[in-house]
Amino acid sequence: MFDIPLAWLQLSREKNRLLIVLAGIAFAVILMFMQLGFQSALYDSATRFHQSLQGDLVLINSSSKSLAFMKTFSWRRLYQALSFDGVESISPVYVGFKEWKNPDNGNLRVIYIYGFDPAKPVFKLPGIFENIDQLKVNQNILFDRASRREYGPIATEFQQGKPIITELGGKRVNVVGLFALGPSFGADGNVIMSDLNFIRLFSDRKLSQIEIGLIHLKPHVNPTTVLKKLETSLPKDVKVFTHQGFVDFEKSYWETSTAIGFIFTLGVVMGFIVGTVIVYQILYTDVSEHLAEYATLKAMGYKNTYLLLIVFQEAIILAMLGYIPGFSLSLGLYDLTKGATFLPLAMTAGRALLVLILTVAMCSISGAIAMRRLGQADPADIF
Repeated sequence: MFDIPLAWLQLSREKNRLLIVLAGIAFAVILMFMQLGFQSALYDSATRFHQSLQGDLVLINSSSKSLAFMKTFSWRRLYQALSFDGVESISPVYVGFKEWKNPDNGNLRVIYIYGFDPAKPVFKLPGIFENIDQLKVNQNILFDRASRREYGPIATEFQQGKPIITELGGKRVNVVGLFALGPSFGADGNVIMSDLNFIRLFSDRKLSQIEIGLIHLKPHVNPTTVLKKLETSLPKDVKVFTHQGFVDFEKSYWETSTAIGFIFTLGVVMGFIVGTVIVYQILYTDVSEHLAEYATLKAMGYKNTYLLLIVFQEAIILAMLGYIPGFSLSLGLYDLTKGATFLPLAMTAGRALLVLILTVAMCSISGAIAMRRLGQADPADIF
């Protein structure tokens, strides 16, 4: 079977055609990689804030849909949770949006704002704990160094020692430190401040109205056990999650309640279909052009299984040769996109393996369809 590499000889005989089909497969591979990468970046960026929170359980308004659509609830619910066995402490978190004024050109752009009690740090982000004391001062804020460039060169100028004074929601603020969170599909930038500064900025808000309540449990306490007790005892105007459950809550919103998740999945399917059609056209043409040769092999005693394996080998060869350049170009596109958007776009071993499997399946399906043409390779047509 392998003494004569018939499959490779047939493919390499028409070098221009081979290059064209490899380009088509590489394009399909790139399309699948980019769609899967964007989908992963969507979920990762949308949940980075949730993952940065320090808390075993999370309390939110039962009407909240996602971080972009949070509803407030009374912090009395949070203090009620404090009375349960196993609960050690609680921390309120405030979420809002205001227009940030670019100090360089004066342009306004909406930015995410998070408030918390400096006496109870709740974020696992570098740069926050070091500036806790400064956050207690009126007008002082921390700026996300990974925010988009439209907010101005804040991080660069701050690191150069320049004072950063601008307006947030029409009120003066001072940038006294930097942290790293990064943008998402819902937010281009982020700001963190104390709870008191948050209420000063949002004059229509009350300190007792919060978006997120973090519950810290005592050591060795089972979060699931406490969660069930809270769900049973607290009023239904709030929902309780484990930390991972809160992350999954946000991910589920983007996956099922928006068109973005569906669009990226559809993009992967379209890439698969495009690649299948391209490979099928090449294999079908190859089989059609060599139909007489296949008939001759049949007349010489070769079975249909041998002929089918040749076509299948061609499909596998095309899959591997098309995957390599597609994978390499995708790495470059990932870096380019990450630098332009600051989204968490990176290649993973699991995604690389998944696309390889899809590429092999894509070419195998094409080969299976093209194999039907071999049934017409009748020796009687030649002799």
